Amino acid sequence: MSILAYNGCAMLAMAGKDCVAIASDRRLGVQLTTLATDFPKVFRMSPTLYVGLAGLATDVQTLKGILEFRMQLYKLKEEREMSPAVFSHLLSTLLYEKRFGPYFLEPIVAGLDEKGEPFLSAMDLIGAGIKEKEFVVSGACTGNLNGMCESLYKPDMSPDELFECAAQALLSSVDRDAVSGWGGVVHVITKEGVTTKELKGRQD
Repeated sequence: MSILAYNGCAMLAMAGKDCVAIASDRRLGVQLTTLATDFPKVFRMSPTLYVGLAGLATDVQTLKGILEFRMQLYKLKEEREMSPAVFSHLLSTLLYEKRFGPYFLEPIVAGLDEKGEPFLSAMDLIGAGIKEKEFVVSGACTGNLNGMCESLYKPDMSPDELFECAAQALLSSVDRDAVSGWGGVVHVITKEGVTTKELKGRQD
């Protein structure tokens, strides 16, 4: 089993019309043994910026602390919030610095930029990034997630449609993956604010 799938994870981010959604499952396991059913993998970095960290649970907690520290440092120095593009470059740099002993994570960045337009990016464990306009996926069941997102995605969805699309894609994907699941959480980011909803899925 890949070290990236050791604790299990399923994560996706999707763009709509002036909104963006990021969703992940809740399971924390050691291979097929479930340890917890409420493990957070998506974190708020600013009012319009979230990051999802898919991979080894210990590295999720380590990198989350480093990113929060860097965000506060930037805010003190610049007196403004970090934009999603700048944050994506920061995260990529942090990962590349550790390329000889990497964090076993494949992060997703989702947010709204200065113009209120959706921003999505994903990267591998050494920080090689990609920007997307529709959706990005990460975790142990990326094949399932890609297939579901391609089937359900349509351009310019409203926040409600975007939530439904992301939720259905996530739940359908983890149903066919043994190391992910136990429900999920979806954050829908708009200019007005963030809506967070929990999903109840198969509990086995």
